Amino acid sequence: MKIKLDYGSDGLAVDLPEKETTVIEPLFRPGLPDPSAALCAALASPTGRQPLRELVKRGQTVAISVCDGTRPQPREAMLLALIEQMPHVRPEDIVILIAAGTHRANTRAETEAMLGRDIARAYRVVNHNARDAASLVRLGDTSSGVPVLLNREWAEADFKVTTGFVEPHFFAGFSGGPKMVAPGLAGMETTMVLHDARRIGSPNATWGIIDGNPVHDDVREIARLTGVDFAFDVILNSRKEITAAFAGELSTEHAQACAAARRDAMRAVPRPFDVVVTTNSGYPLDQNLYQAVKGMSAAAKVVKPGGTIICAAECRDGLPEHGAYAEILASQPSPAKLLEMINSPGYSVPDQWQVQIQAQIQMKARVLVKNSLLSPRQLRAAHFDAVDDVSETAAKALRDAGRDARLCVLPNGPQTIPYMAGA
Repeated sequence: MKIKLDYGSDGLAVDLPEKETTVIEPLFRPGLPDPSAALCAALASPTGRQPLRELVKRGQTVAISVCDGTRPQPREAMLLALIEQMPHVRPEDIVILIAAGTHRANTRAETEAMLGRDIARAYRVVNHNARDAASLVRLGDTSSGVPVLLNREWAEADFKVTTGFVEPHFFAGFSGGPKMVAPGLAGMETTMVLHDARRIGSPNATWGIIDGNPVHDDVREIARLTGVDFAFDVILNSRKEITAAFAGELSTEHAQACAAARRDAMRAVPRPFDVVVTTNSGYPLDQNLYQAVKGMSAAAKVVKPGGTIICAAECRDGLPEHGAYAEILASQPSPAKLLEMINSPGYSVPDQWQVQIQAQIQMKARVLVKNSLLSPRQLRAAHFDAVDDVSETAAKALRDAGRDARLCVLPNGPQTIPYMAGA
């Protein structure tokens, strides 16, 4: 069975044994025939709010949050629709905030590619920096004790708009919506508590769960307490085309978007698999090993204990070198020791959440990685085994699993989230 995996910009062709293989993909919906018109229609007829052009007043300052370069959000199209619906707002009164969370800042070239050159040059664009205390303002605490530090430009704007795209998220339940405030525009102190070992270790901190998810519960509360005047989200298909647009009051429109994403992206399976081949949805999501943990997490939902996960992620940005991910991985000799360290009282290091989830997966299954940049030595330091040929490796893993072994393929990675029926 010949299958094309999402990998980098061009994909990766593999050949897998047809009889033993189950392919799980999202429900494909074609892109909207006129996405610009659909975006403007959503803004003109929002849920739980007046039309955007009636809400924003002349002379108000407007802050708009957008995803950073690790997400395939159609930023330019969404921003053009917003601008069209706010003709009375001067460009100098608008700031576009790249909600980078704890990720690195996007370069000027990346920003122009993300937003479109005209927008990037006509409007003030600010990369959020979670580590820059001067750019943050303290806004109290959540009911569970999360200290709320947010981007000052966001907090002080007269009118605040979140924009994002919604898909299942590996520990926050779903992306988009309130995540575009925190952790997107939050300070490091806030993110460290939101992503602490207790919250990340909760069984409810996983794909598709919002209510009762300790991460998302606090994320929602931060957005509610600090104010979002208007929210704007889209759903994308596997071609990164817009299939639906949602706008209006944050909690209502995000709930609608989550329901649509669940319907399209989450698939029940009757039994677990011995081997799961996954990806991280191709570029830009698979640009580094840190991000590829998401694809592994999707596979872990349906792999048998002691099974094998093979993850194909290009990793053109390496581990990456920025952040503490690589340093944490190198600090202990095994996933078990990493979990022991992360769960120890007082341990708190940026990026520990990604390592914690990775280690939890590796305690369940062996994980092998196919990539185009990292050496086998670098992968071993990250506690992974290197794969050269996905087809051969999958076939061998099936043989080693014994008679009646079954293989699952997630060609689009975490764009499809399989789960055990009845779970």
